[in-house]
Amino acid sequence: MSRRASSLAVDAVNRFTPGNRVVLLRNGAEFFPALEQAIDAAAFEVWIETYIFADDASGRLIAAALSRAARRGVRVRVLVDGWGAKYYLTAALERDMIIAGVHLLKYRPEVSPWQFRSNRLRRLHRKLAQVDGRLAFVGGVNIIDDMNTPGHIPPRIDFAVTVEGPLLPSITGTMQRVWALCELVQFGSSDVPLFPEASRGERVGTQTAKFVIRDNLRHRRDIERAYLAAIRTAKREIILANSYFFPGITFRRALIAASGRGVNVTLLLQAKVEYMLLHFASRALYGQLLQAGVVIQEYHRSMLHAKVAVIDDHWATVGSSNIDPYSLLMAREANVFVRDRGFAMELKSVLMEMIEHGARRVQAERWAGRPRLYKAAIWIAYGIVRVAMGWLGYGGTEWFPGRRSPPD
Repeated sequence: MSRRASSLAVDAVNRFTPGNRVVLLRNGAEFFPALEQAIDAAAFEVWIETYIFADDASGRLIAAALSRAARRGVRVRVLVDGWGAKYYLTAALERDMIIAGVHLLKYRPEVSPWQFRSNRLRRLHRKLAQVDGRLAFVGGVNIIDDMNTPGHIPPRIDFAVTVEGPLLPSITGTMQRVWALCELVQFGSSDVPLFPEASRGERVGTQTAKFVIRDNLRHRRDIERAYLAAIRTAKREIILANSYFFPGITFRRALIAASGRGVNVTLLLQAKVEYMLLHFASRALYGQLLQAGVVIQEYHRSMLHAKVAVIDDHWATVGSSNIDPYSLLMAREANVFVRDRGFAMELKSVLMEMIEHGARRVQAERWAGRPRLYKAAIWIAYGIVRVAMGWLGYGGTEWFPGRRSPPD
């Protein structure tokens, strides 16, 4: 396949396409049984990409399914981020899969604490799977049990989708490309083509959707732009649920502008403190948003790991990308965007239930009256994050007004 043809195939990633079947999966409780069933039904290939592959109940469940598939002759490829593998994938579980015939590869395996480079933060954060080119999984669920939340109240709240239809070639193509890149960098060769042949997925449903990735080449801002396009055209309601929320200026202004024109904007954010610095830094943005009429709900019932949104009851997204510098500027991410009222209403129903039974609204008056020490802490954290991003060379005009952004 020529590079030009491959380029055209890649461009198709960002186009809404009809004829898909997209099914919402809530948490690992629905995700892992569906993934296990798909792997057990695989005829010739299984591909998985994940940031974390943990040696726990759910990780061992999926590892066993992958091993069964490999033993019966299915080609099984598992790509795990080097950082996530370091802390969750044990040598024993890795060895068991390799012995069974699973091809296991680590994305950027260099994680030495003694050698720090900014590009080490360019991790594989997306969570993808595809089976036989007929069924794919896209979302935010790592291969880790919902109840495996050290220091936090379980279960972890997250979402994924199964995808069938014309989106499949885009999903399978990007997985093949990243695998080939990793093998070429680490071993000098790969039996997987860097520019896979373009193909067409058959129409199997009625939903219009697109698959969007973020990388550090041609698709650096694609996910953010997809969000912004929907926010800027919203007419009635925006519900955005995100575990790590630290958007740039353009994103904040889009939300504020939407609220200013009468759109009901609700942010469902994490109340639990997982990463102290980002937790406090993100709260430095609350005042501006609350003054603009944006509703902020903090989810306290358990650990929120969701990366989803619903706009005007007909647009929705599920994926791996948070609205923070790590996801929007550094990591490889993947989201599915769906234009379908039924899907959007189903996701909205789940989010509204979470807000009603597990969230507390941040009141503008109380927020303005916080203790001075707390105000100082969040602004210090905000300053540290901004300085760190500048030192690492990330952010452009989105986080640092006046700086020239690199060309797209």
